[in-house]
Amino acid sequence: MAKTQSSTPKKRTSAEGPRGMRRDFERARNVHPVGITGKEKPIDIITHMFPAYVGRQERTAFQLMQRSVKDDCCVFLTLSGAMTPAGLHQSCLIPLIERGVIDCITTTGANLYHDAHRIIGHRIREIEPNAGDLQYRLSRIIRIYDLGFWEETLLETDKLFSAILRKPEFQKKMTTPELHYLIGKNVAEIEDALGVKSPSLLATAYRYGVPIFVGAVQDGSIFLNIVKLKRMLGDEFKLEIDVNDDVFEMGAIQHYCFGAKKKPMAVWILGGGVPKNYTLQGEPLLDQILGVPTHGFDIDLQFCVDPVDNGALSSCPAGEGHTWGKVSAESVQYGSVYCHTDVTAVFPWLTYALLSDPGVHRRPRRLYDARVEAVDLLQKEVDKRKKRLMPTIEFDLPKPKRAKAKAKTKAKTKTKRA
Repeated sequence: MAKTQSSTPKKRTSAEGPRGMRRDFERARNVHPVGITGKEKPIDIITHMFPAYVGRQERTAFQLMQRSVKDDCCVFLTLSGAMTPAGLHQSCLIPLIERGVIDCITTTGANLYHDAHRIIGHRIREIEPNAGDLQYRLSRIIRIYDLGFWEETLLETDKLFSAILRKPEFQKKMTTPELHYLIGKNVAEIEDALGVKSPSLLATAYRYGVPIFVGAVQDGSIFLNIVKLKRMLGDEFKLEIDVNDDVFEMGAIQHYCFGAKKKPMAVWILGGGVPKNYTLQGEPLLDQILGVPTHGFDIDLQFCVDPVDNGALSSCPAGEGHTWGKVSAESVQYGSVYCHTDVTAVFPWLTYALLSDPGVHRRPRRLYDARVEAVDLLQKEVDKRKKRLMPTIEFDLPKPKRAKAKAKTKAKTKTKRA
């Protein structure tokens, strides 16, 4: 499990010895919570009643969330797992977007697909996870652990997305932020027409100009309907996802934030999976692949239940990410925490504490509107370095053994003829 470095004293060198260590220890915070009365503010509870273990990790995560806002960081949020069926977007993400805290999102296609059920009148209900999946299947109830919905919910949601995706504005090649912006625009219009009280994540992101990336777009039901439409309609259906431009666009937006806007960057990781790496890999793309200088994310906080010692990407701490150039050295020392817990158990509480401060309110950064400018800026940086980058695409590939043998035979034949 990663340590919560942001609240620990600076490490002493061995030359300073035990005395320096004892001086640091004497300056460390005293663990002495007072009795809870029920009158405390949420910030007071987190600040004073979470002194150790996972509780301290939660406290450090909250402090880094506060710092992300105070330092005016561009906040990139990643979301994996079935979080929209659980309603985390309605309880936490949408309020954070509306207060201008979240600037860019990477998630899964499933989270965006399941979010649409409620828009067209379907319900996701609490169910008993041990009631028997054979019986649930016979009843045409689909289960996500302790959540359930009718199978027809999926079939009608498929119809919704198919109708939207057949519209003229979708008949071209595009990146996932553009795809989800256009879907969000259509969903927002549907919400307005139906008088929907609780907006979807797609519609909210559209209204506030928050780009939504999906790194494994083909691994979700929205794309399954794209496959269906292509097979049914053939050349008439022209929608394609440009994965090359998609990856470049993620790097471009990050370059735009710290380069053009001169803003520090924070990454809030809810879960792990593809959304985590898809966001973090923007930094190695810039520095190691394209040769454009960067320093990685300045603040890194993650909520995840996975162990960190099995080599899985989902749980790797900031220090490991730093070795790849994904987060800054300062982040590893002072701006990082791996909170070993379930997102749904902790994040609503921390969001409540953060938004209870009326000062946490920023003007939306609308990074979606800056996409074209961001891509142009990064392309200019790549063009400037083209000569320097040319050697990085060359490699002296060994010739196959069969080709060598043929070459020798050919040479011998020429010698005999001579």
